[in-house]
Order: sequence, then structure tokens, then C-alpha cells
Amino acid sequence: MKDKRFQMARNSDSMFNSLELPRMGCTGIRLGRNFPREHCQKPTDEQLWSPNPRLVSEKFMARKDGGFIPATTLNLLAAAWIQFQTYDWFNHELDLEDQPYYIPLPPGHSWQGKITLPKTKLDNILDPSDVKCSGYKNINSASTEEATHELRGLDPDGKLELAENSTGAFIPRDKDSNPRTGFNDNWWVSMEILHTLFALEHNILCNIFRKVYPNWTGDQIFNIARLVNYALIAKIHTWGLTGERLTKIVGRISKRSEIISGIPGSGVYHDGIPFSLTEEFVSVYRIHSLIPDNIAFFEAKHGKYQTITPLEDLTFKNAQKPLESGISFADLFYSFGINYPGAITNNNYPNFLRDLHTPDGLYRDIGTVDIVCNRERGIPRYCAFRRILRMKAPKTFEELTGGNKELAKQLSEVYNGDIELVDTLVGSHSEPLIPGFGFSETAFHIFIVMNTETYTKEGFHWVQYTTIKDILIRYFPELEDTLKNSKNTFTPWAIKSESKNYQGIETNAKKT
Repeated sequence: MKDKRFQMARNSDSMFNSLELPRMGCTGIRLGRNFPREHCQKPTDEQLWSPNPRLVSEKFMARKDGGFIPATTLNLLAAAWIQFQTYDWFNHELDLEDQPYYIPLPPGHSWQGKITLPKTKLDNILDPSDVKCSGYKNINSASTEEATHELRGLDPDGKLELAENSTGAFIPRDKDSNPRTGFNDNWWVSMEILHTLFALEHNILCNIFRKVYPNWTGDQIFNIARLVNYALIAKIHTWGLTGERLTKIVGRISKRSEIISGIPGSGVYHDGIPFSLTEEFVSVYRIHSLIPDNIAFFEAKHGKYQTITPLEDLTFKNAQKPLESGISFADLFYSFGINYPGAITNNNYPNFLRDLHTPDGLYRDIGTVDIVCNRERGIPRYCAFRRILRMKAPKTFEELTGGNKELAKQLSEVYNGDIELVDTLVGSHSEPLIPGFGFSETAFHIFIVMNTETYTKEGFHWVQYTTIKDILIRYFPELEDTLKNSKNTFTPWAIKSESKNYQGIETNAKKT
């Protein structure tokens, strides 16, 4: 290791997160596989385009007018958090030198020009059947130390730069009004509030370390604050079924089981193979149906309804639009706490994502993109996917749908009567849910498969005893009463009486 500081700090490209396996999980390292390679070959042209991915999107992903299907066991903050995490975990390198895919349109379908999609860059060094992951993206820093230093600025206490207006501090913008952060693709108001929240948390950690370690340089403070902040984010995401309160009282219940006690404090067992996220893991995280059509905004202190805004008007450069209109960060978090996300099921992709205009000037149908990317990257079709997981594969379309004859008929028509052709994403959305589950049994099996002094004494204590509720209340005290009456930050919050006057589906639906 040329730079010894990364023994006590996080590198922006994730090198040396493991001192024993320094390149494990770093930028540019390929994604792994849950399945043997012979089941994950690159498709032929016929396999890539059959059945037509745009037709699949139209039939099984398009949300019908007024047909938003809410997931009432979660809140919109949970959907935001999932994106906040996943776009920090993996990113495929695109081959911009090759011709893009020109996705054929089914007969009678129209589009503004051609549907194009850049190809995934092949990892020819190892095997031409595989694709290469371009690596890890950081939330409040970048993927190189140089870029991180530019984002950080020159603060002598290691703090991140934040801009301020009447609604509070927020992520500053560049000359083109894009947020200055490590990764700002797919940006919308949810990313605005979560990035800001943990930038604030980083800066308060810097205050603590400056007070305790007055002789440290700004770089030392920044590095340890970043390390602790990321550990806190990881703990929030991965904490196990027993919950934080019990673990604080009795300690970690199981030293070996992440299922019981979550990942923090667990041992490391790689079984001789460096850990990596997998293509199959990426495939089951294609959950764009979580995105609603609209967000209803409420005032945090008393719960008064303020306005409703189409989500497509809160994306990219418009992500700060609510703040500019006078809605505060506390109002935004309260609104996300009581709004529902969409259910992970068929015909629940918001239609603006199926006609998405991105800042690079392209139009995309994200439903079509999800199907093409899974096929291109060698994800087996639904029945094969289940068999490899040693799960029972359905023999008929009606068996797949749990007896839903209408859906079975539609699947048979699109997939030419061949159940072996059903895409894994479509099959997972079509299978009946296990009671109490918010996602398919097929996806759940992949989730299960995947699933010190470096921090300083103060940092370790901060990670161990800080919850997402603590963070929200620290910066937005007007949320305290609501959160204290809410069992879980990522399920619908206790709703204030004035908020109950609003009757829209965004916050009102029959519990599922």
C-alpha cells in the first residue's frame, strides 16, 4: 500500500476497504455471479429481442391511467432509501465507442425517433460472455480522490460544502444547475433530501472530531468522518430482524448470523472467494414500480396539506422545486414518511419513466431498458432462474400466476405460449406474493443468498448508538413527536390529524 492513510480511512475508489483483499469491491472490479457461468451466457440476437422488449414493457409494466397500486406496508422514504443505497453500490460501464442498440418497435407502436440504448462494455480479459462493472459510486464524495477533493473544497475542518437559503442547507449546484455530488444520475427530490441529510451528519462529525482531536488536519478529520458516516449508513440499511433497541441492551445476539442480528459486528467469511455483488442481485433490484405518479406534500409541524406535485416535475434540475416554493426539509421528510411507494407488481411502472427525458438528451423507456439489460447481461429467464436456485419452476402460465387466468392468458400471448421464455423480472412480478411479503419469493432468495479502533472510540460509539430517527430529529426537531409515535422510519409514519383531511391515494389506501 503506497498511501498508508488508507489503513485508517476510506479510499474514494474503495481500494483497501479490505486490507487483506485490497481490490475487493473497488471501482472497475467486475460483478460476480450467483449462478454458474454456463447459465449466464450472452444472448444471441434472437434471444435478446424475443419477445420484443418494448411490447413486454407495454403489456406488463405500463401503469394504467389512475392505476397506481400503492405498497401500504412501506413509506416513500423507504423507496428513496433503496435508491440512495443501490446507486452507490453498482454501476455498469457502457461501451460508448460501439454502436448503441436500436430497439425495434412492435407493429403499430410509435416513439419519438428511435429507442436507443448504449451497450454494456464487455470484460474481454476474462470471458467474452461476461460484462464488467465500472464500480462503486460514493454518496457525498466521488470515485477518485482527485474528484473527492474538488467536491470537498478547502474547509480546514474537513466539512462538506453546503449552500443555504431560507429553507436550510442543501447540496450546492454547478454552473449547469446539477448537484455537486459524487454521482447525480437519476436525481430527484428524494436524493436531494437524503444527500443533504448525510452531508449534515458528516459535518457534525467533523465538529466532534475537531473538538476531541484539535491537532488533526482537515484531511484527517474528513477521512474519519466519512468512514463513520458510511458505517452509520450501512448499519441503518442492514440492521437485522431483532432491531436496534434489543441489540443495544443485550449486545449482538449472534456472532455468525446476519439474519438474526444484522451485519455490524459480524464475522467475515468469504470461503476463499473475494466478495462481490452479483448480476443476479442487480437484476432483482430493478424495482422502478416503487415510484409513484405524484407526491402529496404536508406541513411537518401540524400536518396541514400543502400541495400535490407530479413526480416527473421533481427530477434532475427540478429536484429543489419544493424547497424553492417554501416547503422545508422537515416538510419533505414528513411527506415522504406518510406517502406510499408503488407496489412491486405488474403494470405499476410510472408512465413518465417509460417516456423519460434525461439531461443527456435521450428518451428512454425504463421498462424496456430493464428487460434489455437483464437479457444482455446473461440473466436467465424466470423458470431457469428458479431452477438454478433449487426452487420449483411453474409448468403452466396459470401455475405461475397462482390461478390468475387473465394474466396467464396475457403472458401466454406475449411469450408465444412458451413459459420458458418469460423474463425473470416479469415472472417475479406475476407470481403471487407470500402473505406479508412486499416482493416476490424469487427475488427474496437472491436477497438471502447475498445477504474497531479505525473509527476512533467516538466514531464507533456514534455508529452503535445512532439511528435514522436520531439523525432526522437532530436536524429537524419538528419531526420528533411524529417519529416517537412511529414504529419504524421506513413504514408509514404516525399521521397527524390535519393530514387525515387529505383523501388522495398517495396517503390513503386499503392496507395490503
